Amino acid sequence: MNSTYEREFSPSFPQQTVVDCLAENTPFSKQQLKRFMQQGSVWLQSEKQPKPVRVRRAKKLLSSNDKVFFYHNPAVLSTEITPPTLIADEQSFSIWYKPKGVLCQGSKWGDHTTINRWIETHYQFNGQTRNAIIVHRLDKATDGLIIIAHHKQTAKQLTQAFEARQLNKTYQATVIGHFKNNCTFNDDLEGKTAITHAEFLSYDAGKNQSVLSINIETGRKHQIRIHLSQAGFPIVGDRLYGLPQDPSIKTTLPDLQLTATQLSLCLNQQNYHFKLDCSLQHEIKF
Repeated sequence: MNSTYEREFSPSFPQQTVVDCLAENTPFSKQQLKRFMQQGSVWLQSEKQPKPVRVRRAKKLLSSNDKVFFYHNPAVLSTEITPPTLIADEQSFSIWYKPKGVLCQGSKWGDHTTINRWIETHYQFNGQTRNAIIVHRLDKATDGLIIIAHHKQTAKQLTQAFEARQLNKTYQATVIGHFKNNCTFNDDLEGKTAITHAEFLSYDAGKNQSVLSINIETGRKHQIRIHLSQAGFPIVGDRLYGLPQDPSIKTTLPDLQLTATQLSLCLNQQNYHFKLDCSLQHEIKF
């Protein structure tokens, strides 16, 4: 079946398994359904868990009042991502290079293209799998360094470090125009404080493009992209906030030229600094 649809099912009898319930009500084989469950497109609502959660265990037994939700989107389920690269393993957390196109948050249609789910299902640390918890996010179109926590307590500590501004992120961006002076943007975004520091690195007169180093004190959605666009220096390849394209000129926009290049943090009285390795520089097309 190639159509997109969403369905809600109830078990035919108590103690029916999730996969049997799905097989009874959909045209898919059990093997296909098990794969869809691992990809995160099946959800379960129960008396103990009134808010639906993803269910991945095919043989989980259902109660009479349980509800199974199935979200089928062939485009989502068939999507494959460029594998992330481990940069540093600090046991309780790790640093990864997130390629462009890799998500930090799934949807009801699936979560197999998120970096944390990929780590849990595809990567082994010395032969062992680990839980992977998102601490901060990078846009789908942005690549670069990202922190993944492996314990809930570590995730809490890292989140607190973000809130206390003890965790610093540096980005590199290529923008349209001659960006001559270092400056700070502090225009609120959606009613919330947003602070972006931009430092000029170089200018290519032939392309009329500047390379900038960016530091942010806050982490609002699309903060860097919006601030630079509002200042008249949209990021090259920005399809949301960049310059409108002339429909008569059929050109392909480059990827968004925004990369998280450095991370610094303090955790348990220990300082850490991570920089994007030279071996990954080919991923960045400035």
